[in-house]
Amino acid sequence: MYKSILLPIDLGHKSSWEKAIPVAVALAKQQGAKIHLLTIIPDYGMPVVGSYFPKDFEEKARSSSEAELNKLMAEHIPGDISAEAHVGRGTIYKEIMTAADRQGCDLIVLASQRPEMSDYLLGPNAARVVRHASQSVFVVR
Repeated sequence: MYKSILLPIDLGHKSSWEKAIPVAVALAKQQGAKIHLLTIIPDYGMPVVGSYFPKDFEEKARSSSEAELNKLMAEHIPGDISAEAHVGRGTIYKEIMTAADRQGCDLIVLASQRPEMSDYLLGPNAARVVRHASQSVFVVR
């Protein structure tokens, strides 16, 4: 039924992956699916903001995030499951949907929490993904 699962996570917030990874792993084992782990580096919003960062900031942030994501994948995704790490850049909910389309994912698994808790990848972004994604979305509470 599912062949490709997108698992967006925020490396800075354990709550974005602590419960979602086991669900994605279980679904991948059951369905024989590949997991695509995604983390997103936010854009600057306005070019003037970007001018305050060092020239190589984005590349360093990308490679650091990729290394952290690969480490997390090695620790939490069993070796018998096909998995790939991706680092996106931009608006969180838009990048999740773009990555799901680009990777040919047919399911997005993401974490959500109580609305009063503010996490980078949760809340309004999860709600937008649920409303606008073309794929099925499995929200882990």
